[in-house]
Amino acid sequence: MDQPTVHTPLPVVLVVDDTPDNLSLMSDLLRGRYRVKLANGGAKALQIAQSDSPPDLILLDIMMPEMDGYEVCQRLKADPRTRDIPVIFLTAKALVEDERHGLSLGAVDYITKPISPPIVLARVETHLSLKRAADFLRDKNSYLEHEVQRRAQEITAIQDVTILAMASLAETRDPETGNHIRRTQHYVKVLANQLRHDSPYSEQIDDSYIDLLFKSAPLHDIGKVGIPDRILLKPGRFTPEEFEIMKAHTTLGYKAIEHAEAALGTPVAFLEMAKQIALYHQEKWDGSGYPEGLSGDRIPLSARLMAVADVYDALISRRVYKEGMSHEQAIAIIIDGRGSHFDPVLIDAFLAVVGEFQAIAQRFADHEQDLQSKVDYLAQALGETP
Repeated sequence: MDQPTVHTPLPVVLVVDDTPDNLSLMSDLLRGRYRVKLANGGAKALQIAQSDSPPDLILLDIMMPEMDGYEVCQRLKADPRTRDIPVIFLTAKALVEDERHGLSLGAVDYITKPISPPIVLARVETHLSLKRAADFLRDKNSYLEHEVQRRAQEITAIQDVTILAMASLAETRDPETGNHIRRTQHYVKVLANQLRHDSPYSEQIDDSYIDLLFKSAPLHDIGKVGIPDRILLKPGRFTPEEFEIMKAHTTLGYKAIEHAEAALGTPVAFLEMAKQIALYHQEKWDGSGYPEGLSGDRIPLSARLMAVADVYDALISRRVYKEGMSHEQAIAIIIDGRGSHFDPVLIDAFLAVVGEFQAIAQRFADHEQDLQSKVDYLAQALGETP
C-alpha cells in the first residue's frame, strides 16, 4: 500500500521595499520556491513579522521613507518574537561602512543592487537552511531544558516526600507532637527571612539557605525513633537516668542522617544542614545544653534557629500532661532566655515577627480530637485504661 505523501510547507520570505517595481521583481524571482509576502514600508513589515504567521526570512531595503531599513532591523532584533528571523539587507547603499552598520544591527547578510538573481537565490536558501538548523537546536534545547526542569522538580518532590515520611515516622513514635513538625518548619523560615535583612547573619542567609533550612527542619527530632517507648511516651517528668537516655535522640538523629548520606555516596546540602539541626538544636547559647555543651556561635546557626522555634512551640502546645501556655507567656519565657538559652540576635528577630509565629501556630493548630487520640495512644502503649 502506497504511503501518503507528506507535503512540507514552503518557507515564507517577506520582501520589504517602498518601490513597486522592486517588489514585483523580487516576487517573480522567489515565487515557486517560496511563499512570498510583500510590504511597502517598515511599519507594514513589522506588522507582518509580529503576526501569528511570521516569515522565515526577511529581505529588507534600507532607503525607505518614515522608517528606514536600519530602524526596522533594530526593532526586529529587539523583539523576542522576531529576533530570530534572519534579515538580509537588499539595498543600493554600496559603501563598506553601510554594510558594516547593517551587519552590526544583526542582519545575517548584505546584498547590493542591482542584484544577481542566482546570488540572491543562493544566499536566501543558505540562510533558510541555517535558520532551520538553528530552529531545530532551539527546539531541542527548549525540550531538554524543560525535561531537566521537570526531572529536577520530580527529584525535589521525592526529596520532600522522603523527608516528611522520615519525620512522620518520628512523630508516630511520639504522638504528642501533632503538627509540631509543620509549625517549626514555618517558624524557622519566618525567623531566617527576618535575619537576612540588617542582621549580623545577613550575608550567611540567602534564598538557598532558607530553602535548605525549610527542607531540613522536619528532621530535627528524627532520632526519637531510637528512644524506648517507656521513656518517649512517659506522661511526666523524666528521672535523671531517663533524661540521659532521652538526650541521646540528638546523636541518634545525627547518625541516622549521616548513615543515609553515606549510602548515597555523595554529600547532600540539605542533609548536611539536617545533621547540624538534629545534633545541636538542644544546645544553649551559654553552653549548658547538650549533647556537646557548645556555646555561642560555635553552635551552627541552623540549630540556633531551630532552638527558638522548638521551644516556642513546646511552650504553647498542649500535652497530655500539661496545658499549653498563652502566646504572651511563651514570649516572656523566651525573652528571659535571651543570652542564656538563646542567641540574643535571634531573639531580637523573633520579637520582630512574633505575630507571624502566632499566625502559624493558629494555622497548623492541633485539634481536640487529635489530643484525645494521643491520650488513647499513650494509655494503650503504657498498658493503662484512659
